[in-house]
Amino acid sequence: MKLSKYIMLAIGLLVAVSSARAVTFDFTSDHCTGGCGTPPFGTVTLTQDGTSVDFTVSIAPNIWAKTGSTDFELFKFNATGILLSDISVDQTFAGETLAAEQAAVPGGFNGDGTGDFTFGIACTTCKNGNTGITSDITFTVANSSIADFTAGNNLGIIFVADIFSNETGNTGPVDVTGGGTNTPDSGTTAALLGLGMASLAGLRARFGRK
Repeated sequence: MKLSKYIMLAIGLLVAVSSARAVTFDFTSDHCTGGCGTPPFGTVTLTQDGTSVDFTVSIAPNIWAKTGSTDFELFKFNATGILLSDISVDQTFAGETLAAEQAAVPGGFNGDGTGDFTFGIACTTCKNGNTGITSDITFTVANSSIADFTAGNNLGIIFVADIFSNETGNTGPVDVTGGGTNTPDSGTTAALLGLGMASLAGLRARFGRK
């Protein structure tokens, strides 16, 4: 194998390592009328997938709610340098339709004291109030990095979800205000890193003798 091929292989594997990143945030702040119970109320996981970011928003065993307290958005977030057309939403709610939405003006989604947001994921066909749905919301944002989504808004809040609490039976927003934690990736990153380092070692062994 020529030197250039070794270099390209090693670089490719190490780039793959750098893109195999995930960060998980907990919903811990409670804005439910009467309280939502014991936090955390769910999680948001952001995974860097090449030049895109994959979102998984989970609130089970709590239930998604659709109310004016979150501008009738199930999930709200902000983003830097992102267009609405960059967002692709998976249809994970059986029999219903999920869609990405953008506020008419920046920060225009600002219901119930959780600050200003520009983007949201809505269920356009769900009934208002308790939707009866616990499924994860998953979507992908093209041309982005995790850092594009993790700055706090004007109140320091990063993400908001609207839930019906499985514990208390109350409804309202819950939010993320703290930093996330790195999520284990079942050894994928370590394996890629090992392959990359092995390639570099092979390169050194083969061409270092000449």
